[in-house]
Amino acid sequence: MSLVDTKYEHVTLNEKGAPVIAGTTMKVVELVSEKIAYGWSPEELHFQHPYLTMGQIHSSLAYYFDHEDELNKDVEHRLQCVQKYRPSEKTLLAKSNFYPCNFMRRSRSF
Repeated sequence: MSLVDTKYEHVTLNEKGAPVIAGTTMKVVELVSEKIAYGWSPEELHFQHPYLTMGQIHSSLAYYFDHEDELNKDVEHRLQCVQKYRPSEKTLLAKSNFYPCNFMRRSRSF
């Protein structure tokens, strides 16, 4: 996989031109989607993804704010894909092993 450096220390472009967090396979748009969907702060993003440094998170968010229109279109496209393939409510109720979409989120224990 060939990566192209950007002016953002922790963001590179993969072979398809998508921005990824350096040293990971996580795309910037995936991190940004969580910030948008859940309203998470950089600190909460770090709690949810402890393998990312705060520098990687802030660099990714800086990239997002400098390329907001482009990445928002990507987020919208991803949402449309989810809606297209989301099972109907009847299908979900028929399955006994259904879990809500946010089952993968880590929860804090206070």
